[in-house]
Amino acid sequence: MINSTLCLEVFRQCVSDFHQHNNVDAQADNPYPEASAAHLLYRKHYIDTVQWHLEDIVRDPHIDPVAALALKRRIDQSNQDRTDLVEQIDDYFLKAFAGVVPLDKARVNTESPAWAIDRLSILVLKIWHMQEEVNRQDADASHRDKCSQKLHVLLEQQLDLSTSIDELLADLASGRMHMKVYRQMKMYNDPALNPVLYKQQS
Repeated sequence: MINSTLCLEVFRQCVSDFHQHNNVDAQADNPYPEASAAHLLYRKHYIDTVQWHLEDIVRDPHIDPVAALALKRRIDQSNQDRTDLVEQIDDYFLKAFAGVVPLDKARVNTESPAWAIDRLSILVLKIWHMQEEVNRQDADASHRDKCSQKLHVLLEQQLDLSTSIDELLADLASGRMHMKVYRQMKMYNDPALNPVLYKQQS
């Protein structure tokens, strides 16, 4: 079963693997069996890791405008891929909890387990890159100290979020929470729902 411990293990492995080459065009070499939950989590985090670096690149003030537009469209597609993977992870949980009968007073959480895991994935990236800033030898002591304070907060947040995810999963398994998923239904990538796109077809 997916839990926060597995997520953190896979996410940390993935971000470490990416920084061996640090190349947004490199293909992921997923080390986990294809049918496993860990494989799905690795794919999800690899998308997030690549997108993190694309967001850095596109903010270069000297970037060629044509290249920037191409990157923006690539980021849009990455966001769609990210959403698709989150929904696949929620499908995993829907299947895992399919036999659970919710209690009479079962509650619905503000977000699904997979979207909470999505936030944990981004938090792992924040921690990795804040640690890089703490270790920067070309930055002054004031910068490193400020980043160290931020890192402390991020690590506390990671602990709290991990605990919350595991408590949510325990509540879903016991029927205290009702597993319910609302799909994102993103409109801007859909030619039938984005007016800029469908008006061009008429």
